[in-house]
Amino acid sequence: MRKIFGLWALFIATGVVAQTPKESLLVLSKHDHTLAIVDPNTLKVVAKMPVGEDPHEVITTADGKFAYVSNYGGGGAGALRTLAVIDLVNQKALPSIDLGALRGPHGLDLAGGKVWFTAEAAKAFGSVDPASGKVDFILGSGQNRTHMIFVTQDLSRIFTSNIQSGTVSIWEKVRPSLPSGPPPSAGGPAPGQFPAEWSQFLVTVGAGSEGFDVSPDGKELWAANAQSGTISVVNIAEKSVARTINANVRGANRLKFTPDGRLAFVSSLNGADVAVLDVGLKEVVKRIPVGHGAAGIQMEPNGARAFVACTPDNYVAVIDLKTLAVTGKIDAGGNPDGMAWAVQK
Repeated sequence: MRKIFGLWALFIATGVVAQTPKESLLVLSKHDHTLAIVDPNTLKVVAKMPVGEDPHEVITTADGKFAYVSNYGGGGAGALRTLAVIDLVNQKALPSIDLGALRGPHGLDLAGGKVWFTAEAAKAFGSVDPASGKVDFILGSGQNRTHMIFVTQDLSRIFTSNIQSGTVSIWEKVRPSLPSGPPPSAGGPAPGQFPAEWSQFLVTVGAGSEGFDVSPDGKELWAANAQSGTISVVNIAEKSVARTINANVRGANRLKFTPDGRLAFVSSLNGADVAVLDVGLKEVVKRIPVGHGAAGIQMEPNGARAFVACTPDNYVAVIDLKTLAVTGKIDAGGNPDGMAWAVQK
């Protein structure tokens, strides 16, 4: 018995952390500059890793082994320019990725094996090749504060929200990447010189368009307009606003559909509630009290729970998607914001 106790004491003293769960909730703390790995079964933090200054959004690779975090710093001249890289298996920070002139990275997505990001200060978005850690694609939006990004898995469309311009950009690929040209010795272009071509379609939505999501069926984009407090329902095929919902969500920060596409959750930095909209009815059906303001939203893939980062209150609220009631709180660090779901394969 003494030997067992001695080994346990040694385990604690050496600071050995628990193994990363097969499925885990990742939570960024803007105050602590950390990424927390949370066990979704116990709602307890398994480990924390440093991620650098002003972390805002996080995305994970398909195999759940790595996470990427945008170090934002606002969209002005003093904006930051790095993506933090985290090894989720070994629970440690890896060397960050320097984006150079692409300052103010914020929105993140992962598609085609690439990490996609927005760069507010550069009015652009781009992608990073995880293997090389280098930017391999850049495209300018010409819009002010290009903030969030959604990339379809087949890489045929890219969506961005542009806060100060009050628009949503729908990017469509009009020409795929061309095969390599003739060998340079024959006077042709070097391999890889002909990238894909994209067309941008701008949809005017509302003042302060920031958080948005694409419906699971891919037919609609819902944009939350922070200044007007409305939700713009965009018909993606027609590239136009089909309906504007007066949802009274001033200060709207994020919008997320439930996995089944029946409901949409909207968080507000200025409000005490999370607004829940019925997608079919296109109206608010419930307001869930969560605290003094909220930011990031993460849906559990099985459709059981929603996690809402209550930034001013320093906790993540856990919401049951059947009862639409808060059932718990997670302490993952001060000023929580961006979240992601990781599944190790």
